[in-house]
Amino acid sequence: MMAKNKEPRPPSYAVSVVGLSGTEKDKGNCGVGKSCLCNRFVRSKADEYYPEHTSVLSTIDFGGRVVNNDHFLYWGDVTQSGEDGVECRIHVIEQTEFIDDQTFLPHRSTNLQPYIKRAAASKLQSAEKLMYICTDQLGLEQDFEQKQMPEGKLSIDGFLLCIDVSQGCNRKFDDQLKFVNNLYIQLSKSKKPIIIAATKCDECVDHYLREVQAFASNKKNLVVVETSARFNVNVETCFTALVQMMDKTRGKPKIIPYLDAYKTQRQLVVTATDKFEKLVQTVRDYHATWKTVSNKLKNHPDYEEYINLEGTKKAKNTFSKHIEQLKQEHIRKRKEEYINALPRALNTLLSNLDEIEHLSWSEALKLMEKRPDFQSCFVVLEKTPWDETDHIDKVNDRRIPFDLLATLEAEKVYQNHVQHLISEKRRVEMKEKFKKTLEKIQFISPGQPWEEVICFVMEDEAFKYITDADSKEVYGRHQREIVEKAKEEFQEMLFEHSELFYDLDLNATPSSDKMSEIHAVLSEEPRYKALQKLAPDRESLLLKHIGFVYHPTKETCLSGQNCTDIKVEQLLANSLLQLDHGRSNLYHDSANIDKVNLFILGKDGLAQELANEIRTQSTDDEYALDGKIYELDLRPVDAKSPYLLTQLWTSAFKPHGCFCVFNSIESLNFIGECIAKIRAEASQIRRDKYMANLPFTLILANQRDSVSKNLPILRHQGQQLANKLQCPFVDVPAGTYPRKFNETQIKQALRGVLEAVKHNFDVVSPVPTIKDLSEADLRIVMCAMCGDPFSVDLILSPFLDSHSCSAAQAGQNNSLMLDKIIGEKRRRIQITILSYHSSIGVRKDELVHGYILVYSAKRKASMGMLRAFLSEVQDTIPVQLVAVTDSQADFFENEAIKELMTEGEHIATEITAKFTALYSLSQYHRQTEVFTLFFSDVLEKKNMIESSYMSDSTRETTHTSEDVFPRSPRGGSLDYNYPDSEDDTEGPPPYSPIGDDVRLLPAPSDRSKYRLDLEGNEYPIHSTPLNCHDHERNHKVPPPIKPKPLVPRTNVKKLDPNLLKTIEAGIGKNPRKQPSRVPVAPPEDIDQSDNYAEPIDTIFKHKGFADDIYAVPDDSQNRIIKVRNSIVINTQSEEENGFSDRISKSHGERRPSKYKYKSKTLFSKAKSYYRRTHSDASDDEAFTTSKTKRKGRHRGSEEDPLLSPVETWKGGIDNPAITSDQELDDKKMKKKTHKVKEDKKPKKKTKTFNPPIRRNWESNYFGMPLQDLVTPEKPIPLFVEKCVQFIEDTGLCTEGLYRVSGNKTDQDNIQKQFDQDHSISLESMGVTVNAVAGALKAFFADLPDPLIPYSLHQELLETSKILDKTERLHELKEIVKKFHPVNYDVFKYVITHLNRVSQQYKTNFMTADNLSICFWPTLMRPDFENREFLSTTKIHQSVIETFIQQCQFFFYNGEIVEAPNPVACQPPPSNAVQMVEPMVPLQLPPPLQPQLIQSQLPADPLGII
Repeated sequence: MMAKNKEPRPPSYAVSVVGLSGTEKDKGNCGVGKSCLCNRFVRSKADEYYPEHTSVLSTIDFGGRVVNNDHFLYWGDVTQSGEDGVECRIHVIEQTEFIDDQTFLPHRSTNLQPYIKRAAASKLQSAEKLMYICTDQLGLEQDFEQKQMPEGKLSIDGFLLCIDVSQGCNRKFDDQLKFVNNLYIQLSKSKKPIIIAATKCDECVDHYLREVQAFASNKKNLVVVETSARFNVNVETCFTALVQMMDKTRGKPKIIPYLDAYKTQRQLVVTATDKFEKLVQTVRDYHATWKTVSNKLKNHPDYEEYINLEGTKKAKNTFSKHIEQLKQEHIRKRKEEYINALPRALNTLLSNLDEIEHLSWSEALKLMEKRPDFQSCFVVLEKTPWDETDHIDKVNDRRIPFDLLATLEAEKVYQNHVQHLISEKRRVEMKEKFKKTLEKIQFISPGQPWEEVICFVMEDEAFKYITDADSKEVYGRHQREIVEKAKEEFQEMLFEHSELFYDLDLNATPSSDKMSEIHAVLSEEPRYKALQKLAPDRESLLLKHIGFVYHPTKETCLSGQNCTDIKVEQLLANSLLQLDHGRSNLYHDSANIDKVNLFILGKDGLAQELANEIRTQSTDDEYALDGKIYELDLRPVDAKSPYLLTQLWTSAFKPHGCFCVFNSIESLNFIGECIAKIRAEASQIRRDKYMANLPFTLILANQRDSVSKNLPILRHQGQQLANKLQCPFVDVPAGTYPRKFNETQIKQALRGVLEAVKHNFDVVSPVPTIKDLSEADLRIVMCAMCGDPFSVDLILSPFLDSHSCSAAQAGQNNSLMLDKIIGEKRRRIQITILSYHSSIGVRKDELVHGYILVYSAKRKASMGMLRAFLSEVQDTIPVQLVAVTDSQADFFENEAIKELMTEGEHIATEITAKFTALYSLSQYHRQTEVFTLFFSDVLEKKNMIESSYMSDSTRETTHTSEDVFPRSPRGGSLDYNYPDSEDDTEGPPPYSPIGDDVRLLPAPSDRSKYRLDLEGNEYPIHSTPLNCHDHERNHKVPPPIKPKPLVPRTNVKKLDPNLLKTIEAGIGKNPRKQPSRVPVAPPEDIDQSDNYAEPIDTIFKHKGFADDIYAVPDDSQNRIIKVRNSIVINTQSEEENGFSDRISKSHGERRPSKYKYKSKTLFSKAKSYYRRTHSDASDDEAFTTSKTKRKGRHRGSEEDPLLSPVETWKGGIDNPAITSDQELDDKKMKKKTHKVKEDKKPKKKTKTFNPPIRRNWESNYFGMPLQDLVTPEKPIPLFVEKCVQFIEDTGLCTEGLYRVSGNKTDQDNIQKQFDQDHSISLESMGVTVNAVAGALKAFFADLPDPLIPYSLHQELLETSKILDKTERLHELKEIVKKFHPVNYDVFKYVITHLNRVSQQYKTNFMTADNLSICFWPTLMRPDFENREFLSTTKIHQSVIETFIQQCQFFFYNGEIVEAPNPVACQPPPSNAVQMVEPMVPLQLPPPLQPQLIQSQLPADPLGII
């Protein structure tokens, strides 16, 4: 019962493989393949198949457990599954005959029967017999798998008869067939199934196979299977067929001929091989090893299949071949890289064609080895060839192996290199020849296209030789050269016309009229016409130049690093540091000297006489002076000695000073020449700073004849030489003395030496001296033009080479101090060296005692800049003109230099100024003495200059005690000043003295000091005369806001008295540039309900306006008068304080004029620009008129003909000393009367407000209606998108964004470039964030209609008065929905952007409040002619602030934001009690732009002049 439940075991069969066996004589040299057949069947994997099995064994092996003294082998068992899925186990036995390796006879075993009998046995028995694997197993059984034959016995179920059909080895096939026949007979007797296996069919002999088939066909049921154990063909088939014969239930296998089976097997192998090779090719590193790769691939099916079919050895060979291919490919690539790099190496080492043109390759190799750069291009390896060394793995070493150069490829590269150099040399020659051809063609102009020129060079030999690309490249280079040259000449021309740009506005783009005037003047110049084809570039250069006029700083200087300011700072930093350091070393030990070393220089024995006199007054060479004993070491030197210089320079003797004694004109002159030689030798040849700064003292020897007539002359000449040498002069004391030298003289001279030593020590001493080093007696400004063809050290050498030069106080990087004896005292002179563009700000704002104006006699632009600068200098300030050239010969040899030097000297003569020349090749003119006379002149006029300067300041500050308005950053006030006399009309400098580094972003508390233009840009408010067109043009300020008439009011809150005292004290400390010239009402009289003047008063009215004009100061007593209706007389308090007396006294004094009115040359140059565009008047007539005194009241707008608006020229040229033509005056009076009559007529107010034209070019984009610039797909104008994107990407955190004005020139350039190309990238233009922000505001300002329609302004105003915040916000939201869809989308986009800006307020300081102040005029376009509109400006601004703060609520359905300082737009207070104490806030509306004023209004609309 138990047996039935057990699973049935698979059937087991034992197959005996038999065939020809025996000695070599019987079977030949090799067997018939029985062992190979068994091996392939039992262990079919390629790695387990052994092609060699021997039957010759030793006795020991024969007796081992594998053979076990039997003549048969047990191969093990194989489990097979049939087609029906039924498994069976097949045990394989091989019947053979083992030969003794000693006797070569069969081993003796227990079975002594012959092989034929043994092989046919059906019962086999061998106790503990082990399975046979291979020959190596014998004797080493423990190293192999040990599997015993089951139960030590087997019953044979069938026989596999092997017949070798190959050629065989010394064996006859017939003998084999006979043996097989006998064996078959024995096998048949066992009645067991038999199958014939034709072995070694891969080496088959056809007729042998046919004989076997014939043999089998004669037998009953005998099947022949054609096999090949080597290729594993039909091996399994023959065993399967035998099993089927033993078990009839199994399906009969199909016997396939060898060739067909071989093809099938090979196809299987080929497929597996392809898969394996693909697998191997995934390895790309030729350093990979088989062990590493096989471990990674061992579980891959393709890998296992190939290993089973072909074996590990073949797989490893395949892998090795692949690795070798990778390595060779790597070597090939490296070689290719080396060959490709060889031309570059040859270009480096053998670039000279003359050297190598006739050298062979081997000679060139030797030459290369000698080059210093050889090691950087090539590497010499210790082992060769290079491809068998580890150098192939050094991929980072790009050097070429030197042994590679021995190849033919390298030699071919060298030959090509030589040929290339030859052709390149020819090509370069032809390109240069073609370049010269182009230079000869005169009509080629800058910007001319190549296509227009090519027809003129078609027949040129060089053009035909070079390629089209080369010809275009040469022409492009030629164009760049002539364009660059033309641009340089154009820029130089602009500098030559410096006077033309002096009336440009400081902070705004020039008006169209001004630009037309500039173009009209410049268009006559050939250098202007040269850029005709490059008009945009020319315009850009012009605007860039104007931009430099706006912001003349070191950073914006058109000379770049050659800016004079930069050069001066660098030179002074180095020179003064070295000079002070040298002096520190020289005089460090001289502070408390006890021993004085003196040279005594004289002629004809005078030196020795003085030395003797000093020794006579000494005791053992010790001299008593001022209570102290000094040891004197005297070295007298005769001035005539040929060894003079040698005696002075001795290492053992370092003099503290030199006494120079004389007693005649001849000896004085001789002494002067000697001192000049000593200083020249010290400073230029020996570079001895000690001797170069040696103190000299001139001593006049007493005459024997006390009544000598020469004594006064000697005194005068001695003093002159002393002044020139900047040294003391010791005169003969009064009285009669018997000796030549007096004790008083000697003591005076010694004191001078000791003071000089101490002074030199004090200059570099860190300890403060009695007199502060920063205190200067004279302040001199030296001006030089950037880019002049001379070095800065040339013009500074007169100061730096002086022993009295030292550094100025800390922070003054462009100044130095001079200690010079002028007159009888030593003076400290501060020399500030600046470029002209930096000096212009100093000219007006700083106290300057004198100007040294330097110009190059080789450069017209330098003279032009000097003229422009000098024209505006007050004529009380002394001027020294300095022309710089190479040598005096230039004056006679060069007409252009002669002309400029003559012009400079002529101007100096006209204005009574000093003139000198500096020669770079001359040493004398580099001495400080060049400017001695000028310094003396300045010293003489010092008091007058300072008085004039202070009087100007006083006139600017008429009343200070009553001025309660806060100061502007430049000392102005919030209300505008008016001229106190007919001459006081000089405006601020046309160039900004502050540059770009000023603090442009005011604190919220300072906002009242600033105003907004139409775009919301803030700028400081200046104190300016009403009619000063200089100021209008140069500072772009609005017209003055006139205070309303002073009307007494009651119940007005007074300002805090303590605050008033503080303000008065602060004003008193700053007497310069006080703000108001108009008497201001006392604080108690201020109407606090009107906290700003009505802006309607700030605009010049059109004819017919009848509004009151409030206060205009015009009379000589500076009284407040009213043009119409009423006059406010000067207050009693002023008369009591003597105000009227002071004014009347000062009014009688001569006011300083400008140098342009003293020089016909300067005046005619300035006027010539006007005449080119406006008038044909004669220079002589104008200048003659200027010399007559003007009797009528001076009109401020006509004071400066260069800086006045165009309209003022219609009345002629005016200045403080010029009287206008009587006929013209009569016409003006008539015109004035006519205006007054017209004003009486009623005139309708214009409701339409037209914004000023900002551009001076035509645009098809800017100024267009908003609807024309958008589409449904792109509702935001592209320009707005680009600007906002640029700002948010690069400048969202920029301090003062939208508040700080950007460069107007850059703003215009941005719009111009966008006009030409809408796809332009703002990033590529290199503009600042502020410039882009300004351009964005300008876009909205130029729209025909404001973004917020006028029709909704009143609704916004009414809604803003709603007290409830939530209700007010919802009402505003409904108003926004009434916007035109286009306006709504753009407004939403802009407000969202401003909200993002306000979120960065911690870094950019732009809160929603600040942004609304900057943007509300741009978005709402205020109508300045509407008084009602202007009275509500604060409310409109608060509306924009609300939109920015509540952006999410208005446009994105967000919640209402609780602002930190919520703005509740309250109505303006109705009475003064509601105002905040103690300070009255001053709210000023944005002014109208000056362009609008100039374009719409006449020069004198009020008729008050």
